Amino acid sequence: MQHFTAHLHDEAGTAALGTALSRALLPGLAIHLHGDLGAGKTALTRALLHAAGHVGTVKSPTYTLSEPYSIQLDSRAVSVIHFDLYRMGSPEEFLDAGFREDFNGDNICIVEWPEKAEGVLPPPDLNVFLTVSGHGRDVELQASTALGNSCLQRLKFAPNM
Repeated sequence: MQHFTAHLHDEAGTAALGTALSRALLPGLAIHLHGDLGAGKTALTRALLHAAGHVGTVKSPTYTLSEPYSIQLDSRAVSVIHFDLYRMGSPEEFLDAGFREDFNGDNICIVEWPEKAEGVLPPPDLNVFLTVSGHGRDVELQASTALGNSCLQRLKFAPNM
């Protein structure tokens, strides 16, 4: 499986990675974002969505748990659903909300705090680990499926030096 690591020196590096990831997206992709508060999960998602063509505000779905966005991928309308599970009290809340239905071959699902729905959350195609390191971030991307592998093979990113 494909694997990628880099050091992002600042927020511009995080935004550049989001832009690069937007060009590598594939329908049906499930991306799990891991990292402490302030690690850059929402900033990465915001940059990805704007680069993918979303015009307007990208807000953290901390209180709503999910926010859908519509983008175009290869002239095809695709929904990107951004989940923030930080405030979920139990994995059952994920099931009760009907979120599992969003994970299909068409939508792209980006999940912050996936451990909050451990055991019921569909497995990721791509895990993204963000760690604060000085003024920047260390990032690790790990593919765990053929779809995630395809995404990383399409990724063209040179970290800011």
